[in-house]
Amino acid sequence: MIPSLLISRRSYYGGNWASFSFSGLLSWLKEHQENSDIENDSPVWQDQILENEEAIALSRKDKTIQHVEVFCYASQDLHEDVEEAGALQKNHALVTSANSTEAADSSFLPMEDESLSTMNCEMLTEQTPSSDPENALEVNGAEVTGEKENHCDDKTCVPSTSAKDVSENVPIAEDTTEQPKKNRITYSQIIKEGRRFNIDLVSKLLYSRGLLIDLLIKSNVSRYAEFKNITRILAFREGRVEQVPCSRADVFNSKQLTMVEKRMLMKFLTFCMEYEKYPDEYKGYEDITFYEYLKTQKLTPNLQYIVLHSIAMTSETASSTIDGLKATRNFLHCLGRYGNTPFLFPLYGQGELPQCFCRMCAVFGGIYCLRHSVQCLVVDKESRKCKAIIDQFGQRIISEHFLVEDSYFSENMCSRVQYRQISRAVLITDRSVLKTDSDQQISILTVPAEEPGMFAVRVIELCSSTMTCMKGTYLVHLTCTSSKTAREDLEPVVQKLFIPYTEMEIENEQVEKPRILWALYFNMRDSSDISRSCYKDLPSNVYVCSGPDCGLGNDNAVKQAETLFQEICPSEDFCPPPPNPEDIVLDGDGLQPEASESSAIPEANSETFKESTNLGNLEESSE
Repeated sequence: MIPSLLISRRSYYGGNWASFSFSGLLSWLKEHQENSDIENDSPVWQDQILENEEAIALSRKDKTIQHVEVFCYASQDLHEDVEEAGALQKNHALVTSANSTEAADSSFLPMEDESLSTMNCEMLTEQTPSSDPENALEVNGAEVTGEKENHCDDKTCVPSTSAKDVSENVPIAEDTTEQPKKNRITYSQIIKEGRRFNIDLVSKLLYSRGLLIDLLIKSNVSRYAEFKNITRILAFREGRVEQVPCSRADVFNSKQLTMVEKRMLMKFLTFCMEYEKYPDEYKGYEDITFYEYLKTQKLTPNLQYIVLHSIAMTSETASSTIDGLKATRNFLHCLGRYGNTPFLFPLYGQGELPQCFCRMCAVFGGIYCLRHSVQCLVVDKESRKCKAIIDQFGQRIISEHFLVEDSYFSENMCSRVQYRQISRAVLITDRSVLKTDSDQQISILTVPAEEPGMFAVRVIELCSSTMTCMKGTYLVHLTCTSSKTAREDLEPVVQKLFIPYTEMEIENEQVEKPRILWALYFNMRDSSDISRSCYKDLPSNVYVCSGPDCGLGNDNAVKQAETLFQEICPSEDFCPPPPNPEDIVLDGDGLQPEASESSAIPEANSETFKESTNLGNLEESSE
């Protein structure tokens, strides 16, 4: 077994895969602002380089996040204390307020001069007569404590607590205080309940038969997390949101489809499940789009829309016929394993998953150093291999293999790389986009692009039972491939589905659209599928890890991780399960060690899938 050391300049696990409480997200925004102001000083490690060596300087700036804009629509209630369980300072950074007068205007979002980017940290809120200037939210110089920091005196951090402990998802007693009149949600309430939020930087779901689910079960990492089934797949047509039938039962119970359409749809989906057995059905259509192919299959426009956007989850121009058939088959293949939809979502957010793997790595002896930056790679001139790194203290750390996140490379090394960008928006809203009898629906919605050159927008709406938001609110993630800034890409969709939360609208209980309490826009770099040959002068024993891609699932990340592992450890099993404590024998004395932390996890019971459970239970209930 090869010992591993992970060094990160960040103060939290997971990089761009992380999730934060609300105050943690504000800290992340502040940290990003400070990072953008870093100047590359003259290197202090030059004296450490020997004659037969050369150095490859690493970037001190993380440029993977750009065009950050934050808007607060909920009333401020500046007279109230807004501390979050004693963990958050009263003042918060990087929030632009749209007060009730401005937000009541016919335009949805603030004008350009009302927005806030990472280069502009001035609070642009017009004070109302009832506002106390001394209690106004400060932006410049505000200090916010990050909740995910793990302080270690020796700069070495080994996670020995559970993933929930690391993300500070400590159970909090329900707030029994009365809500303000008409259930008005204020910004101070969001701050006070901030630890109930777990806001993902990247928004994804787990296909129930995807590579990540298989890996979680194989490695027993699934015992560190719990999951919920996505309950609804929605569509947006003619200005309305509606639920899409996807299972056989849903199709036959649907009132949206005629009996003829039901037969058409079931016949086509049956074909897609085994389309490779019938090549004559799609032969000659390989070079056209899946959308054009659907038009040839005697499907009504209603069915074409459902298959394209809500089952294959693609757009009119994005997928070929073969890719569309594969996506449809994958969707159908995943149906029914753990619920009525193909998708699962981890409780406490997507950021739980990297922490679960970090915990498993620690069980096998991995060591983590957070808040610890690396200055350069040391390369041997003769062998052209990397032999060491030099950290922020000038200390040389020697290793045989080096895995480096793409964001650490300098502009010179990445001069030939053409990056894509992901546009992201995170909204806190007061109701669901499609109201039903239950207020605990977890939904995915695809909104097609309306203009050429634009991309379809994926919307994932999470309720409070996912442990990602406070009761009475919803956490909404919007994602698409970037063509412009995140706000420019996503604002049209936000306008269709939501309205700003204003005092005027509170009085109007007939409003059907959800109201936005708080919004964040940002662009994230997509470095997936970049060939290593694109990086200049990359030593052969330096391996590149990409950040998240724009896809809905996690297959790309799992494939990349396994490929890198096999290159470094070709004879080792990828992510094996930990041994049972009773099977471990110490060298020399034959004594058994104390039970490892994995043994503290209770065995999976035989209960079937209900509200939430771990994958061990799900696996049992599906067989």
